[in-house]
Amino acid sequence: MENEWISGILTESIEVKRLCLADATFIKSLSEQAEGVLSCLRSGGTIWFCGNGGSAADAQHLAAELSGRFYLNRRAYAAEALHVNSSFVTAVANDFGYDHIYERAVEALAKKGDVLIAISTSGNSPNILKACHKAKEMGVTVYGWSGQKGGQLAEVADVVLLVPSTVTPRIQEVHITAGHILCQWVEAKMVSLDEVSAHG
Repeated sequence: MENEWISGILTESIEVKRLCLADATFIKSLSEQAEGVLSCLRSGGTIWFCGNGGSAADAQHLAAELSGRFYLNRRAYAAEALHVNSSFVTAVANDFGYDHIYERAVEALAKKGDVLIAISTSGNSPNILKACHKAKEMGVTVYGWSGQKGGQLAEVADVVLLVPSTVTPRIQEVHITAGHILCQWVEAKMVSLDEVSAHG
């Protein structure tokens, strides 16, 4: 019985990825976001990530893939998750409210031409939405990652990546896969462009 239960969850996860593979809009959105991240980095901009809970973990994970390394030994790229300064997060949460933690971080750190990747499985997390609105006020491009319906995030993001599922763990599993695809795409193209510039 336990084996069937495990197999069922694995099958469910695989099926969601199959739906993504067959979804031309999903593929196009991820491609557009990857190209936007590439353009931002080439222009000297920074990629900012934000999310709550598991999505915060994904935000930090993917920022590390870009600023550290993914597959290749290459120069570091400017990327960070907005929650990594716990003193800042707790101060803002205490003084202004938790809904404002990412909005204040965007205001403090981001600049015009940067990219914010906002991750919310429901698409309705107030702190994520406030960050997105602040980012757009500042000329920061907003990419949203959410689930099937996308919530309010789908309305505010410049490009939204919607996973065809309403189950939080399955959505998060696709988000990290999409993030790895984005990192691999950007890393390969950045290294190629750097080599052209070095020999140009």
